[in-house]
Amino acid sequence: MSDKSTARDGGGVRSAGQPVAQARKKINFRFIRSEIDKPFFILVLVLLVFGIIMMFSASYAWGLSEHNDGYHYVKKQIFAGVLGLAAMFAVSFLDYHFFQNTKVAYIIFSATWLLTLYTAFFGVETADARRWIYIGPLQLQPSELLKVGFIIIFAYIMSVNFPKFKDWRYCVLPFTIILGMVAAVLVLQRHMSAVLLVGIIGVTMMFVSGMPRKTFWIFIACVGAAGILLVLYKIFATGDFNYILDRFKSWQDPTSDTSDTTLQTYQSILAIGSGGLFGLGFGESRQKYLYLPESQNDFVFSVVCEELGFIGAMVVIILFLMFIIRGFYIGSRAKDRFGMLLAAGITIQIGSQALLNIAVASNAFPNTGISLPFFSYGGTALLIQLAEMGILLNISRQARTPK
Repeated sequence: MSDKSTARDGGGVRSAGQPVAQARKKINFRFIRSEIDKPFFILVLVLLVFGIIMMFSASYAWGLSEHNDGYHYVKKQIFAGVLGLAAMFAVSFLDYHFFQNTKVAYIIFSATWLLTLYTAFFGVETADARRWIYIGPLQLQPSELLKVGFIIIFAYIMSVNFPKFKDWRYCVLPFTIILGMVAAVLVLQRHMSAVLLVGIIGVTMMFVSGMPRKTFWIFIACVGAAGILLVLYKIFATGDFNYILDRFKSWQDPTSDTSDTTLQTYQSILAIGSGGLFGLGFGESRQKYLYLPESQNDFVFSVVCEELGFIGAMVVIILFLMFIIRGFYIGSRAKDRFGMLLAAGITIQIGSQALLNIAVASNAFPNTGISLPFFSYGGTALLIQLAEMGILLNISRQARTPK
């Protein structure tokens, strides 16, 4: 998109000569009723239904053991899925330019960041990490909301500052501050998988934003060097990150401590290997019977492999590849830079999260405790993911007509 082209902002279409501040005064709250991207919509429904079915199979034994109800997890997941579908349909009609407003973008980011910070100090502690809070009977993971706020604020700043990208103060400085704030609060939660995911999202969005390539690679080199030095200092000088070293050791040898630190990875590999080409059959997994911890959550892909075999695993991978391709297709047809960056950020989030989860389950990557979108148990995550799909569908409603 050239600097002289028209651009949408909070108040609607802005001409090249109109001041940015003037265009951002009005919050654009309107509904779009044009046609959605039907292939993408069908793909989301397939992922949702397939995911809930496999999560039910993976969670049945744990539901009986922990809650005396094999349907405990699936009932909650279906409830979250229904709410998520309602949110997806509602958001799909809301003009995504509603988020392209200074007040809206910063309020969403500030609220989600502060809620995540509160959780880091006062949340429910599990395995030396605080990632959850209770709001009445509901359990909420604010870091899932923060991912959305992060994508929105990144897309907003990049679209507004694009004409000034030659100046590093508008090109690098805002992104460094925002990315640093998000990474810092997630480190306080000991949520390193989320730090990794947010880093991937932020760096990729910067790459596709139109930032000068030289500036981008200098930024990557500086951030990479600073990150490595910080981790090394924390590990060897303070010992704060020793658990990261433990996970790398477990990754290198998953049989070294199968009764404790390598239990999940070892049982996951057994499940994947037991599936063979066609699997043991739906519901026939043996590892899910309390051998594989978190089989309904972080390691649901292992149960897919055991029950549906290599064929089932490839179906899951192909579905996510199709999701990535279609998500980028929607972004490429967005009518403005903000829509393109928003679609790219959401697509990168879901795609990279799926890739990392599958890599962890197969021991191709150290155990990071990251869930598989649409498949892993978690009402907060599923509800938010489906709402994000609504944003992508709204972007598709306003797609440019191909020449």
